[in-house]
Amino acid sequence: MLADRPGVPALRNHPAVDFEAAGLLDGLKGDDRAARERLLTRLVEEDYTLKALQEAVREDRLPLLLVDRVLGGRYSATELDQRTGLSADQLLRIRRLLGLPEADPGDPVFGEEEIKAAQSTRMFLDVGLGEAEIAEITRVLGEGMARLAATTAGAFVDAFLKPGDSEDEVAQRFATVAEQLIPAIDPVLVAAYKQHLADAVRRGVLSRAEREAGEAGRAQHVTVCFVDMVGFTRLGAQIDPRELGSLASRLAELANDVTEPPVRLVKTIGDAAMFVSSESGPLVSVALSLLEAVEAAELPSLRAGVACGTALQRTGDYYGHTVNLASRVTGVARPGAVLCTEEVRDAAPDEFDWSFARKHKLKGMSDAVPLYRARRHEPSSGKDAPKRTKKAEKPKTKSKADRRRTRAAS
Repeated sequence: MLADRPGVPALRNHPAVDFEAAGLLDGLKGDDRAARERLLTRLVEEDYTLKALQEAVREDRLPLLLVDRVLGGRYSATELDQRTGLSADQLLRIRRLLGLPEADPGDPVFGEEEIKAAQSTRMFLDVGLGEAEIAEITRVLGEGMARLAATTAGAFVDAFLKPGDSEDEVAQRFATVAEQLIPAIDPVLVAAYKQHLADAVRRGVLSRAEREAGEAGRAQHVTVCFVDMVGFTRLGAQIDPRELGSLASRLAELANDVTEPPVRLVKTIGDAAMFVSSESGPLVSVALSLLEAVEAAELPSLRAGVACGTALQRTGDYYGHTVNLASRVTGVARPGAVLCTEEVRDAAPDEFDWSFARKHKLKGMSDAVPLYRARRHEPSSGKDAPKRTKKAEKPKTKSKADRRRTRAAS
């Protein structure tokens, strides 16, 4: 227990604070009141101020203060100025880039881990990595870590919160578990990062033009697919938020399960997933597999849009006309359909059963875009079955003379 650790005093009534007069025991009786008093006494011994305790009570986060103390900082940016080789301004800027709350130079928001991180950043600068590149990496790291931290915190509560726990029991158990488990996450993060970095290197190319220019040309020809859940926004007003979150988690799980090289799952955001691939056929196949998996799992229907062309890769994401086009195509697709541009159809003409889905006027596009629906070949079609040609797939229009002859014949 925390009270048994060296340097942490045993529990006792603390004469410095009148908890009842401070409003910290309002509405509590019996065991709940006694548990609150024990926890408050412990927190006062941990040097929490009366103001901090009152704020925590108002915000219903009093049991989490001991965990905050385990995870929190003890050094200010000013104190680390000389120890890390980075100025206080640089340290605070890195903190902001990570997406963390604003802090003053004298606020104790840094711990031992931040000292090592700052020293590593100093080394990166010394070997030639530019400040702009470090800022970009830091922003992406902050976005990923924020999502991971929120997920971890939710799993932490679900696993270790027991029915009927008092505030004091929650605080002690959570603080103890945090002390034991937080150090164990380091090798997990490092291993995952190295695996993803190795995969990025395996997928990467370095052309002669890039070597001559001394920088990566990040624009590349890719096929992009967006998949989203039909009616997800409407569902949000009809079902419990936890159930809605479960739908999003299940979609992310299935999206990951069906992904196979050369297709890569770029991201999942709530009711949507984004994929990219160097080849069109495998990506269309993955989209169809995801729609089939969702149907088998009896989840709300999906729709998918696929486009191919040039896209700019940056901060682990993709940008450009092709990405926008794939998103627009998804918006006009019907539930259960994988809708593709003509370029995607032409890149994999024999791999799927294609049907013309008419031209669509898409937002931001000056001309109507012909779109095609992809389906898997029927089992009876086999390898020896006649295949549609590209010419047969294109929409046919009759001339005025043809229409006059048709009317005369009838």
